[in-house]
Amino acid sequence: MDFLSADSLPWLSETQQRLRDARLTQRLPHSSLLLSKPGLGAEYLANWMAALALCEAAEGVERPCGACASCALLRSDSHPDYHLVKIEDDAKQIKVDQVRELIDSLTTKSYRGGYKVAVIEGAEALNANGANAFLKTLEEPSANTMLIMIARPTHRLPATIASRCVRVPLRPPAHELAIAWLEAQGNPGHNWEAALALAGGAPLLAAELGAAGTGSGRGGDGGIGALEQDMQDSLRALAAGAVDVTVLADAWARSNLPLRITWLENWITRRVYSHLAAQDSAQTAERVRLPAALLKPKIRALFELLDAARELRRLSATSMNQQLALEALLLGGRSALAN
Repeated sequence: MDFLSADSLPWLSETQQRLRDARLTQRLPHSSLLLSKPGLGAEYLANWMAALALCEAAEGVERPCGACASCALLRSDSHPDYHLVKIEDDAKQIKVDQVRELIDSLTTKSYRGGYKVAVIEGAEALNANGANAFLKTLEEPSANTMLIMIARPTHRLPATIASRCVRVPLRPPAHELAIAWLEAQGNPGHNWEAALALAGGAPLLAAELGAAGTGSGRGGDGGIGALEQDMQDSLRALAAGAVDVTVLADAWARSNLPLRITWLENWITRRVYSHLAAQDSAQTAERVRLPAALLKPKIRALFELLDAARELRRLSATSMNQQLALEALLLGGRSALAN
């Protein structure tokens, strides 16, 4: 675990300083809910927060120090007081057994006599039983325990869970800062503007998309610009009924599927804003809240397609049949895609 990576992400520095100040006054939050779209470094921040609590540096030394015994254990992923819970391979939810195992670990005495820290990635994937089991831990925390949950801004966490956490929203940095950071990562001359637009303003995701967009395959050789053109052409053909859904799904599944899903999410969100005559926004992970009177069939169809795209992206890392899922998404969304 390279928890010091968070220090290289300048848009996290303000949040880090607030947490350092809280530690100095012994007011580190017991339960935090990091609300973040992909690509803003929420996982890095969560690991840094864990290191801040667990670091054993002497007073006067900035924490996390990266050099003490506790930091060394964290870096080797062997700290006995650090616990990570996330969706297991091929699963759709965080299981109640995972939560119960975590609770048991937190009720025992700290091995090193300090904090015990638990990080739950993708907390919106907690099933109902898991959320209920975790509620008592939030309501009756043991001493020197830090719970960190990571979820999307559109999380589906029960209000009983979310309301007991300190909310820490992460937002994309200013455009100029994001571009400067991306250019500092190397690959001079890369079209970071296009990558950042595709990523909805999230620099880490833009870096990933920029690297993936230069790969091979349909939509890859020409980079992100070629992917953009290919997606636009594909959707026009789909809306006009001029393409076989099976053939299109197969092509998408074989070439840069994560990029295509991200592109589709952003495209749908822009389309929603366009239909509402609203200002365009890079905050594509945020839920658009509409008055009931505006939930016309066209808007409803777009939201249903957006939900399907998000679900496909969430499940794309599992053993699910991607082509069948893509076919279902494209068939179900044909009316929404039509002009």
